[in-house]
Amino acid sequence: MTLSTATGLSEDEKLEVLRRLDQFRQWHSLDDKRYCLVCGTLISGRQIQIAGGTRGTDPLRLSCPTNKCNAIPMDWVLPTSEILAKVEKLAEEERKASALKSAAATTGNGKTLYADKSHEHFVSRLCRLAFHLKRHSKAVTPIPAGLEPPSGVAG
Repeated sequence: MTLSTATGLSEDEKLEVLRRLDQFRQWHSLDDKRYCLVCGTLISGRQIQIAGGTRGTDPLRLSCPTNKCNAIPMDWVLPTSEILAKVEKLAEEERKASALKSAAATTGNGKTLYADKSHEHFVSRLCRLAFHLKRHSKAVTPIPAGLEPPSGVAG
């Protein structure tokens, strides 16, 4: 049961709750940002969830709005330029990963087709290596039965 502006807290009340419950950092507005050390997300005061306060006696609690993240104010830091650069780098990596996933398409026979040709180049090289190893394994003459070295003796 999360309280938010939609369920009864005005923006001023939410800001007051943030100021009162976050003993680690000051809040000047609901647009202030924090970096969650648990989930690695940049969050604003507007997004932070406020839970509790039912029946007027339960204590209020702040929590990270990210799904399945249980971070509390002590897990949030002010976003420095270094942290913002890290967030941007992670976002860029996610964009690249999703672009690679969307570039691959599965055909009706279960084969995956890749838009970029680097995958085909790798598979081609792997097939040539397998062919090379297979060809050379046939060229090695097997040791006739009875002439193998005794077990435990290196040959």
